[in-house]
Amino acid sequence: MALRLAVIQMSMSGVREDNVDKASSRVRQAAQQGAHLILLPELFENLYWCQVERETYFACANPVDHHPFLPHFQQLAKELGVVLPLSFFEKAGQAHYNSLAMINHDGEILGIYRKSHIPDGPGYEEKYYFNPGDTGFKAFATGVGSVGAGICWDQWYPEAARSMALLGAEILLYPTAIGSEPPESGGVDTKEMWQRVMIGHAVANLCYLGAANRVGTETVEGKTQTYYGSSFITDYMGNKLAEAGREEETILYADLNLEEARSFRAGFGFFRDRRPELYGPLLTLDGKTRRA
Repeated sequence: MALRLAVIQMSMSGVREDNVDKASSRVRQAAQQGAHLILLPELFENLYWCQVERETYFACANPVDHHPFLPHFQQLAKELGVVLPLSFFEKAGQAHYNSLAMINHDGEILGIYRKSHIPDGPGYEEKYYFNPGDTGFKAFATGVGSVGAGICWDQWYPEAARSMALLGAEILLYPTAIGSEPPESGGVDTKEMWQRVMIGHAVANLCYLGAANRVGTETVEGKTQTYYGSSFITDYMGNKLAEAGREEETILYADLNLEEARSFRAGFGFFRDRRPELYGPLLTLDGKTRRA
């Protein structure tokens, strides 16, 4: 039986309850269309407040235990029998993380992934808010297969995708919040780059891949950013199976044949012919041989 993946592209408001209700409605809609695995955008609970640096936004973070909306989505996943990789702002002791809870189809949280690569630049001031993730990359054994998930800036790093694939991930998912760049960038539009790099991950690892972006224009304390949507799903050979436009709220669907992908992956030899002993420079910052 094919696995149906749904990717939700939506806009957000500054009211968490409204965003949770909207996301829940979209998840129900996707499940009604036969989806088994459903991806929402990054930090869908609020506007993307990382446009600015303000102490007040740390109050948006919550611990996993007694979280204000994770239990709701656990119950929803159990009711609908779907797997929900869910992005949220996590507080853990005195640390703060951009995190993802992998909620299985029975409502159990299989584990937490904390965003590894944290951006820092105009409009994306995440280093002010988030500690670098300490979980390492993960492949979650869900009820629909082995799923790896990165978060936004992680999507630019081939090392992240390869690590998840080596751990057994057959589907790579990326909730994200990406859009207009600041004027000092020269007005670059990163949409094509953004899709191409992830399509490369799909091909290099012969995995299915889905990315869920937010959409619309958001203003946070006088700072404005427009998110370009363009969420998509690609197969393990880099063919786009579904793609959203830049402006509309929508749900994408694709039927994935994991058994077919496994056979192709084994026969193609990418993982057979790897030479890990030659990849030492990847373990350094400057490319020089790592010292013992």
